[in-house]
Amino acid sequence: MTEQLRRVTRALISVSDKTGVVDFARALAGYGIELVSTGGTRKTLSDAGLNVLDVSDLTGFPEMMDGRVKTLHPAVHGGLLAMRGNAAHTDAMRAHNIRPIDLLVVNLYPFEATTARGADFATCIENIDIGGPAMIRAAAKNHDDVAVVVEASDYAAVLAELAQHAGATTLALRRRLAAKAYARTAAYDAAISNWFANALADIAPDYRAFGGRLIEKLRYGENPHQAAAFYRTPDPRFGVSTARQAQGKQLSYNNINDTDAAYECVAEFDPARTPACAIIKHANPCGVAEGENLLDAYRKALACDPVSAFGGVVALNRTLDAAAARAITEIFTEVIIAPDATPEAIAIVGAKKNLRLLLAGGLPDPRAAGLTAKTVAGGLLVQSRDSAVVDDMELKPVTKRAPTNAELRDLRFAFRVAKHVKSNTIVYAKDLATVGIGAGQMSRVDAARIAARKAMDAAEAAGLKEPATKGSVVASDAFFPFADGLLVAIEAGATAVIQPGGSMRDDRAFGRSDDHGIAMVVTGTRHFRH
Repeated sequence: MTEQLRRVTRALISVSDKTGVVDFARALAGYGIELVSTGGTRKTLSDAGLNVLDVSDLTGFPEMMDGRVKTLHPAVHGGLLAMRGNAAHTDAMRAHNIRPIDLLVVNLYPFEATTARGADFATCIENIDIGGPAMIRAAAKNHDDVAVVVEASDYAAVLAELAQHAGATTLALRRRLAAKAYARTAAYDAAISNWFANALADIAPDYRAFGGRLIEKLRYGENPHQAAAFYRTPDPRFGVSTARQAQGKQLSYNNINDTDAAYECVAEFDPARTPACAIIKHANPCGVAEGENLLDAYRKALACDPVSAFGGVVALNRTLDAAAARAITEIFTEVIIAPDATPEAIAIVGAKKNLRLLLAGGLPDPRAAGLTAKTVAGGLLVQSRDSAVVDDMELKPVTKRAPTNAELRDLRFAFRVAKHVKSNTIVYAKDLATVGIGAGQMSRVDAARIAARKAMDAAEAAGLKEPATKGSVVASDAFFPFADGLLVAIEAGATAVIQPGGSMRDDRAFGRSDDHGIAMVVTGTRHFRH
């Protein structure tokens, strides 16, 4: 690719985010570049002492209709789209007194920020930019001759080229800026279309698009031979995408995935009610607990599976304090995420230079609506977020014996956790802590056996005479199609069961529970997680 230098003689600047625009425009003027602008941007530049033409000086028309119509004019789009080396184009420009625009600087109306703050419908509509995307796309199409800048972070790159090439830009820069411009308008339109679909309660619009802003390029994906990057969507939930990394080395793809799973899990536990901790390994909980304080919750969660917790992610639903920080840093941990942390806790974690500490600023709402998406070959699977919360469910007793209050408390706890374990899932819990977790198995009976086996291993490691599944409760993410998985749980010592129900063989599961004096409740809500 040759440099194909294009001298900038005229720049059109129209920005909603005016960060750095005065200094940028002043630098442009230093190269003898004529400045053209609109509305508030023109006032900002003019107030700074710069000589700026109004766009109406090019079009011969004033801004009208509350600024909706100002740049949608041949004098603007002709100046952006005219191919400088095409004689017919240059003849048309001459015949119609259209002057070339060599640099377009536009960032769009803040639609994403407007919807994020919950503005009303009319306000959101008024923040849909029309002229901006039209100009951006025009300039990007004609990048052989025109440079287009869509955010302030690229001002420095443009000025560097102008300095290096005596007021001209290279084709390489123009192409890079054009690619970014199209990606920006695509993400912008995606945000608008998804907002419209949500406003219309349209769960399956004919077209679905998603867009995001790069947070960072990652070293690699799930494996070293895979490339990866991390993007923030226009309406992020509190979590890893909103977090400030207080310390530690760069997050990996797997760190981000596991941290997201951990924080979504711990967010099921209302911090106003009780402190909670979730420890995650390979996107599955290996220990979850509520406690008197974060230290207590962490120790109870760790006791469930201390082997798997090594090298895991720890998520907390309250501000990380010094006592919890000391305990967590006693073993190798990849990431700690919490809404916030005390200065003392940050200092304690800081002694482990590779340990990442993320402060998310808040907890995601487990009841909030939203979408999740995953790729399949040639397509996207899109669904509403699993926002079902056990506290909102009617737990229907289906056995002769109803659960005790203590069992009912633990049943709710176990079902909260089961929602965040890969299916098929079995979770044993006792005293608001997991004591055995079976995740991602092809059969429910295997999940029950693995969870019970893990509880036995944890008991042996702790020097206990019997596993904590004795006297525990058990949660299943879906119904028991056969009684075998249920019988494994009963044999492990479970005294109460929570499950969705809905199988044609439900009566068998209910009957077997009665045979063993087990209490069972059904929720009517399944929590498959693949």
